[in-house]
Amino acid sequence: MSNFSNNSEVIILQDIWQKLTYFHSAENAQKFLHHCYKDSLYEKAEIKSYENCYPFIYYLQHGEIYYNQSSIAPMAIKPVLLFYGLIHLIKACLLTVDPNYPATTSVLAHGVSSRKRKKQQYQFINDEIKIQKLGLCTHFAKQMFHVERLDGEKIIMKNLLEQIPELDDYFLFNQHQNIFVVHKLDQTYKIPISILDKYHFTLDSFARFIEQKSCIEIQTVYTEGENIMIQTNNNSRPLLPFRFHLFKQEYCLPFKQSKYINYPDLLVHYLLLYNLSMIARYETEWWCELLKTTPTNDYSLIKSFLSITAQKTPYLVYQYLREQR
Repeated sequence: MSNFSNNSEVIILQDIWQKLTYFHSAENAQKFLHHCYKDSLYEKAEIKSYENCYPFIYYLQHGEIYYNQSSIAPMAIKPVLLFYGLIHLIKACLLTVDPNYPATTSVLAHGVSSRKRKKQQYQFINDEIKIQKLGLCTHFAKQMFHVERLDGEKIIMKNLLEQIPELDDYFLFNQHQNIFVVHKLDQTYKIPISILDKYHFTLDSFARFIEQKSCIEIQTVYTEGENIMIQTNNNSRPLLPFRFHLFKQEYCLPFKQSKYINYPDLLVHYLLLYNLSMIARYETEWWCELLKTTPTNDYSLIKSFLSITAQKTPYLVYQYLREQR
């Protein structure tokens, strides 16, 4: 029996910021940006790489400061620090694909709105946000991930939280739902066969779903015991809907199908942190009550998510920049 394991580089979490310091040198940053712009056939690659190297460095450094402060800050202000830290990291990423960022002031707004007043019996997991037409949200989704037509989208927090694989213990304990861990060895994927019932697929339709969504070129698909075995034509890193579980160091699929299954990870974390930062700033009574009395499952859910996102988002940014090289 083959010993299956994830073949991606194992990242020690403490080393992520250290790895990002490679870009803190103006010489390295300029060469990196020039490579990004040259590959996209940008005609002023040389000039723009020099212009953007320092803003690129400052976004990374400023983002790291916010994250470092969040690690020692009380939970009451963690969402605000993490959200603004993530914004700076995203802006650094944007400069690799959008040399003129910010071309207009319209891309500086957050690009999301939330409910102003929380209703009685409010629960974070059932809260809703709305994506605006203009702003950073739709801009980075389009420029970095080619995701469009998000404006006007209303999203329940639960739908986003279900896309966070590291929350698997929370959903297993509270809702008896668990992610599907995908073991990958070279060009072969091993997926629990029970996913067919959850996703309402036959073996063939599931294979087509994976091929269409993730752009994986499937060579053969068959069952072996309690697992689906998918052999592909290459050993590249799988794309969405596969998500990387940072703590298990394995790829996963969500426990159910939804239209959010193809939302990029950074977008999911951005939207969740946006709402939590707004709550921490403007819903003082509910937020303080939650922190002091921990009356509902919201407390453990939010605390778990904040711990996860503090580690996962720098990793996602590191991976994004690494792929641009």
